[in-house]
Formats: sequence, C-alpha cells, structure tokens
Amino acid sequence: MCRNIRTLHNFEPPATHDEVHSAALQYVRKVSGSTKPSQANEEAFARAVEAVAEVTRQLLDELVTSAPPKDREVEAAKARERAAERYGRPA
Repeated sequence: MCRNIRTLHNFEPPATHDEVHSAALQYVRKVSGSTKPSQANEEAFARAVEAVAEVTRQLLDELVTSAPPKDREVEAAKARERAAERYGRPA
C-alpha cells in the first residue's frame, strides 16, 4: 500500500498540498490496514489523514539542507531507468 509514498523533501517546486495529502492518505491506509474505512471509522480516518498531512507539511517546512533542490523530471527519469533495469526493458 505504501509504495506510492514518495520523497517530498528538497524538490523545486516544493511538494504540493495534493502530494502531501496523498502521502498522508497512504500512510494512514497502511497503519490502519484499510484502504477504505467503514462508516463507523470514516471520521477518525479523515482526521488522521489531516493530522498526518499537517505534521508532514510542518516537517517539510522545517527541514534544512545544503544540497541543491532536485528536479522532479530528472528524478522521475532516473526512477524509470532503475525500473527498466530491474524489471527488464519492454520489447
């Protein structure tokens, strides 16, 4: 379930609200063991996602690095290359 959580720190442009929310959602899904909560748990699930997203945004805002920001397109190309090497190039 958590394979969709990506590194969000030190990118230009910075992580968007949607990216932070998606990472929080994946985290809460993993921890709860549920991709879709029951009606009885829906409110607690939503509160948890918002709390995790808020703390994640705070963390990203407070982290400090001397490394230059990474480019999303370059990092995506590297990931595709690693996947091609790992799983074989499509014919």
